[in-house]
Amino acid sequence: MFFEYPKLFWLLLVLIPMIALYVWRELKGKEPYLLVSSVKPWNFKKESMVKKFLRHVPFALRCIAVAALVFAIARPRSSSNVETYSTEGIDIILDMDVSTSMLAMDFKPDRINAAKKIAVEFISQRPADRMGIVVFAGESYTQCPLTTDRQTLINLMKEVNCGIIDDGTAIGNGLATAVSRLKDSEAKSKVIILLTDGVNNTGEISPQMAADIAKDYGIRVYTIGVGAMGEAPYPVMTPYGMQVQNIKVEIDEELLQNIAEETGGKYFRATDNTKLIEIYNEINKMEKSKTIVDSFPKYKELFMIFAFAAFAAVALEILLRLFVTKHLPD
Repeated sequence: MFFEYPKLFWLLLVLIPMIALYVWRELKGKEPYLLVSSVKPWNFKKESMVKKFLRHVPFALRCIAVAALVFAIARPRSSSNVETYSTEGIDIILDMDVSTSMLAMDFKPDRINAAKKIAVEFISQRPADRMGIVVFAGESYTQCPLTTDRQTLINLMKEVNCGIIDDGTAIGNGLATAVSRLKDSEAKSKVIILLTDGVNNTGEISPQMAADIAKDYGIRVYTIGVGAMGEAPYPVMTPYGMQVQNIKVEIDEELLQNIAEETGGKYFRATDNTKLIEIYNEINKMEKSKTIVDSFPKYKELFMIFAFAAFAAVALEILLRLFVTKHLPD
């Protein structure tokens, strides 16, 4: 607690003349005398100590009231620091390949489900950012526009599956669709995380053209190549039913590296679930949301405590004078 106007404490000096006047009145003529032949008519019990004390209580309460009023007008206050946080988030589009090659089982249980699960964890770790989902195969479309609704985003990510659009790997179309979702964003940082396991083999827009557009709009693209080295088990329908066969893993790493470098991002290669988790964690650390902390004092006025004390002292003084000290001998 502190006082806004401590110089007003000089008013407490008024108590000195108050006390001096009270003492002077008490002593003035306090011992009257009369010459008599005998003191027997005046021989009564001396006043008790309690009664003597009670006679001075009203004046003490008045002094307390004056002191409390001085404390009140000196404006007692308390303060505590209050911090407000404003977050400058990042706009992120998760651009995911959903071609049938994502059914390969070099990840557990397969590439598409591993990618979805790890992406959901990534989404949960970034509550301050707007995020969206774009999927592509032979074509591309927006699964979820930019939003801060984490639960909706997670639910829509879980609905992503292979076979929902024509097969193929249109990396350029997928990147261009993601760019179109970010180009009008006013966020300080705009990011695309492009995940694919193949080579661009279809689409109206070339990956290089989409990368140039992303660069023009100041969008960073992190590219992730998904797939084991060499071959990967892949479910194939045969006349004898579904069988798993090993197929060659083909990822255009040079293209993905060029896209990342041109846009200021970075290329990663994920060969299993653990590596993919590490990649998302690394991106999470690199793309930190900016948090601004404003600290300011919050004041609480405490004058009412002293004002109430003054009121209580005056009220008690009046009650004592009316019902107690009034009946005491002077």
